[in-house]
Amino acid sequence: MKIQTTKRKLLIEYSWVMIGSIFVGLAFNIFFLPARLAAGGVSGISTILYELYGFEPAFIQWLINIPVFFLGFALLGKEFSLKTLVGTFFVPFTIWASADIPFTIDNPLLSAIYGGILLGVGLGIVYRGNGSTGGLATVAQIVKKYSGLSSGYAQLLVDGMVVVASAVVFNLELALFAMMAIFVTSKVIDFVQLQTSPSKLVLIITEQEERIQTIIKEEIDRGLTKVRSVGGFSNQEKTMILCVVEQQEAIYLKRVLQEEEPHSFVVFLNASEILGKGFSLAK
Repeated sequence: MKIQTTKRKLLIEYSWVMIGSIFVGLAFNIFFLPARLAAGGVSGISTILYELYGFEPAFIQWLINIPVFFLGFALLGKEFSLKTLVGTFFVPFTIWASADIPFTIDNPLLSAIYGGILLGVGLGIVYRGNGSTGGLATVAQIVKKYSGLSSGYAQLLVDGMVVVASAVVFNLELALFAMMAIFVTSKVIDFVQLQTSPSKLVLIITEQEERIQTIIKEEIDRGLTKVRSVGGFSNQEKTMILCVVEQQEAIYLKRVLQEEEPHSFVVFLNASEILGKGFSLAK
């Protein structure tokens, strides 16, 4: 049973890598290459070489990814590198297969925004599958592993060097649009990886814990956690109540607390991801 679960998990992860890689390839052909935006990574390098020498981007990416693949194999492990091999193949393959796609955008601003979104979604999906699309994406994952940076910021750091080169080959304006695309991409990567949801974490600091507990259980039917705390100003013992609720429940709870417990201190926080037994929002 455990072996079947492991195989199913690996199948899902490899599927994520393939789907994400296709999105990455489409972002390149639809947005970045037509607009001449070298938005970092090996794709950015291939855009520069295509402008200078007319080299086929798909073949350039395969060529550069080979030595980087072995670097990833040495530093990130066998499982990561096998998934990287899938990404390394599917991104250039998608670029090659969709080279004549009729839906292209050559406006730099639109390409920076929407190309960055599509690229970020693709890379975020790949990273959620614990893989990489090869090239400088692998380098970014190495930076992430040894620096503690998030995937998005690691990608931003690595891709910035390619943008500097694009400012020389193209012009400063296109390089700035490329930097905009990289920024959008980095934010979308983190958004996808965190599974940002409309759930809210409610923190309630109160002296009326029984009353608050009754409101939460009877009004919105949610569980809660109580933490004993001491007021920093009054030095009086209070209770901090933690509760995870959905967006509409948060709005309703806010109204009820304002009416019935206006003296309690309440904070609503965005809960980007909820893990662990007992925290599911399914009723």
